Amino acid sequence: MRNAPIGIFDSGVGGLSVLREIERLLPDESLLYVADSGHVPYGEKSPDYIRQRSRAISEFLLEQGVKALVVACNTATAAAVADLRECFTVPVIGMEPAVKPAAAATRSGAVGVLATTGTLQSARFAALLDRFAGSVRVHTQPCPGLVELIEAGELAGPRVEQLLLGFSAPLVEAGCDTLILGCTHYPFVRPVLQTLVPEGVVIIDTGAAVARQVAARLGERDMLAQGPSRSARFWSSGEPEALERALPALWGGNAAVLRLSV
Repeated sequence: MRNAPIGIFDSGVGGLSVLREIERLLPDESLLYVADSGHVPYGEKSPDYIRQRSRAISEFLLEQGVKALVVACNTATAAAVADLRECFTVPVIGMEPAVKPAAAATRSGAVGVLATTGTLQSARFAALLDRFAGSVRVHTQPCPGLVELIEAGELAGPRVEQLLLGFSAPLVEAGCDTLILGCTHYPFVRPVLQTLVPEGVVIIDTGAAVARQVAARLGERDMLAQGPSRSARFWSSGEPEALERALPALWGGNAAVLRLSV
């Protein structure tokens, strides 16, 4: 069981930002990745729909023999992670917008959150604010259209810059000196965003923290891989060729992608 793979899924390519962090921290682990690109984006879908997709994909990954599930999507975490933990006995690790570290990092007392509508409207996100925001002012900004551009392979250029400027400018004007990337797709456009905000604005995402949580949960169960067994396999519910084309830029390598039929 120690050398069984870790299963990771997202609505599309965004979770590759989390996969990269897991690979960096746990280089001996084998990884299975599912991009639910036939149903992207999750941000505008109903919670019931997202729970249904998350359970179907999790069942598929468990059939492949995974020892843990990583819900590498903020929206799916908000809608489905509690349900998945009730259904399955393997560790289920989700995403959370980095409100706690952002609240600790801010100097102005104002933090901005860039996320999907589904994440920002979720009860889970509201509870996160109650727990960690304290006296910090949290300004939220939905980012419609950004996931779709990233899914299409646009990580820079005028359209990406226009969207990011429109989303970030109100947060900067509100005094936010710390911005949270509350969607796993957004780290891929972080370099562009950094050029559009004033120097000194801190940008935080949670990929590395999730990787540390994966390591901790597997370590508690004595399930960390022993010896180099590393491999990575990919599935997509959309066009496999699209994910294959995206992998060199977003993952850093080439791989065949199989079609997911669930």
